[in-house]
Amino acid sequence: MNDKVKVVLEGGPEALSERIVPVPPPGNDVKIAFLGGYEHFRATPRQADTPEGRLPVYEWWERTELPG
Repeated sequence: MNDKVKVVLEGGPEALSERIVPVPPPGNDVKIAFLGGYEHFRATPRQADTPEGRLPVYEWWERTELPG
């Protein structure tokens, strides 16, 4: 059984190509590895119509850099 749902990501770097991503159950922040760091997204109360159906919207809120 797949316990992951998909969400749509808004904001963050334009070069972040994947905007519909599988995540653990909604409500938790999402961390996406990208160009030597992580892009962080938070759940919103909104939903968006996508080619994969109506999905929860997560908004970008910060980037953290990996050491090195």
